[in-house]
Amino acid sequence: MSETQESTQNAPEAVSTLNDERAHRLSKRAAIMEAGGNPYPEHSEVTAHVVDIEAKYADLEAGEDTDDVVSIGGRIMAKRGQGKIAFVVVRNTTAEIQLFCRINEMREEDWALLQDLDLGDIINVTGVIVRTKRGQLSIAPKRLTLLSKAVRPLPEKFHGLSDKETRYRQRYVDLIMNDDVRETFRKRSAIVSAFRRYMEDNGYMEVETPILQTIQGGATAKPFITHFNALNQECYLRIATELHLKRLLVGGYERVFEIGRIFRNEGMDQTHNPEFTTMEAYRAYSDLEGMKELAEGVIKAAAKAVGLEGTIVYQDQEIDLFGEWPSRSMTEIVSEVMGRELNLDTPIEELRAAAAECGIDVNPAWGAGKLIAEIYDEKGEESLINPTFVCDYPVEVSPLAKRREDDPRLTHRFELVIAGHEYANAFSELNDPVDQAERFAKQMEEKAGGDDEAMEYDEDYVRALEYGMPPAGGIGIGIDRVVMLLTNSASIRDVLLFPHMRPEKGSVSGAAAQAAKDAAQAAQDGAAGVAIAPNKIPTIDPSKIVVEPLFEDFVDFDTFSKSDFRAVKIKSCEPVPKSKKLLKFTMDDGSGTDRVILSGISMYYEPEDLVGKTCIAITNLPPRKMMGIDSCGMLISAVHAEGEGDDAEERLNLLMVDDAIPAGAKLY
Repeated sequence: MSETQESTQNAPEAVSTLNDERAHRLSKRAAIMEAGGNPYPEHSEVTAHVVDIEAKYADLEAGEDTDDVVSIGGRIMAKRGQGKIAFVVVRNTTAEIQLFCRINEMREEDWALLQDLDLGDIINVTGVIVRTKRGQLSIAPKRLTLLSKAVRPLPEKFHGLSDKETRYRQRYVDLIMNDDVRETFRKRSAIVSAFRRYMEDNGYMEVETPILQTIQGGATAKPFITHFNALNQECYLRIATELHLKRLLVGGYERVFEIGRIFRNEGMDQTHNPEFTTMEAYRAYSDLEGMKELAEGVIKAAAKAVGLEGTIVYQDQEIDLFGEWPSRSMTEIVSEVMGRELNLDTPIEELRAAAAECGIDVNPAWGAGKLIAEIYDEKGEESLINPTFVCDYPVEVSPLAKRREDDPRLTHRFELVIAGHEYANAFSELNDPVDQAERFAKQMEEKAGGDDEAMEYDEDYVRALEYGMPPAGGIGIGIDRVVMLLTNSASIRDVLLFPHMRPEKGSVSGAAAQAAKDAAQAAQDGAAGVAIAPNKIPTIDPSKIVVEPLFEDFVDFDTFSKSDFRAVKIKSCEPVPKSKKLLKFTMDDGSGTDRVILSGISMYYEPEDLVGKTCIAITNLPPRKMMGIDSCGMLISAVHAEGEGDDAEERLNLLMVDDAIPAGAKLY
């Protein structure tokens, strides 16, 4: 950092608010234009970068000048004047350098411009290389040009832009102010490049497959749905690239891969974002062992590309990334964490009891394989720290994997787990068209039963397999999670330049503008002053409503009054991992301690739409463990049915009330 750097914290405070500062800068912009100048010229002249200057003049002695002229462009990060001398710190894309400005060596108009520049302005400087008596490598400007007038001030260097939400939303400012953030995304670029180089060096061809797809396939996940106007057709944003890539193996390519964006309309947490980047690769005449070799090779190559070797540290955990990566069966891991032998031959009641012991809400239809997989997801995965290939997945949870010849209940599949999280998913690929068709049909049965993540029947893919696909290994690797691991980043948002965010408060642009319009209409149609979160289920059809008969039995007043109904404010709402129905609410109930309630209403509401709403809950019910989480109370909803007989469909509306009602207010 410069010997003379001054942050905005120490500068004279001519203004007291952001709006005043912005207005002041806008007036400077207007003054430049009124004087015939252009604060945003088209032409600039940049012939050097700071990092190259530092390397070339590393041996320049203190107090020594040169006649070497350079031209750089960059943003002003600090500025201070001392009479006829001014010191300015400029940052370009590579590093920072000091400008050692002297009035008698600059044109009069450039010196005047210098006095009027603000932190954040982008300038073009031409000058000679010098090293000050204090040893600071500097440029002594001869000419100075304003390239872009910053009309909004930068955050204060040491105390500004620390809020995570603001940093993610205003990533451009985050990159300006935080060196470590810029370094994370430089490393991300190097990691992706290393992936490509490794794949190409091993004979894989990079291809591109459609993002808009008519079939929900290649994974079990909830898709985003969009409308294709030209064909009047509903399409999905792809949830995987698998089925199209394997069509290319049928077509005769032997090794293919794709690095691209995947879209899954699911929840967000530390390791999940609805839009994320994967690499999927498929290799004919290979198998699961070939995919293990690929996963280990490409991740180690990426680690080396960002300077890592040996044991690495991720979130205070030591990980032997460059050691041996063992393979272990799922049942072995489950038995280890449960402290007793559990496998597919264990009696189903014993497996159900073990699942319930883990806090899993057991579905009576689940078989042994599904129960083992659920226990592993809940307890086993988090126990694995060093890289481990978890193998022998049950066929119930692996609809696209090839069955094991020695035990058809299991599949040739592995997941790579590091630090308790999945990084890769691989298969010896299923290439029997009859078996594949049967598994698609089973998935369609599950979809008809209400599983909106189940795959659809891809008739064309089955037809492709009927032409013959060679035996093959296939793998998907989560690029974002690999970047998290190799940059020691705690959240997936830390490695996404522009993570998806809920609409900014007061936002009226784009989709947010339409949402605001819809909300205003809903408020107008409903109770005055009450903004109701939109229900995902279509508008009620009054002609089809079926009202359940009223209870004929009376409840005595003393019994009823024991239920403690309270107004609660929803502070946060998020999907419960591994649950398709549950939302986890954290609420202010007026007691000063957060209350957590789980409610199975995810099919009716988007979690982010409920944050900030005021609802009604029963708060004196005993805690009930759901998916391993204590649910302390019950949110009140209005439930009705539409249709008759077998066609009747249950509808639900969460009871929301006026936000003016304080948290903890008791209902009578």
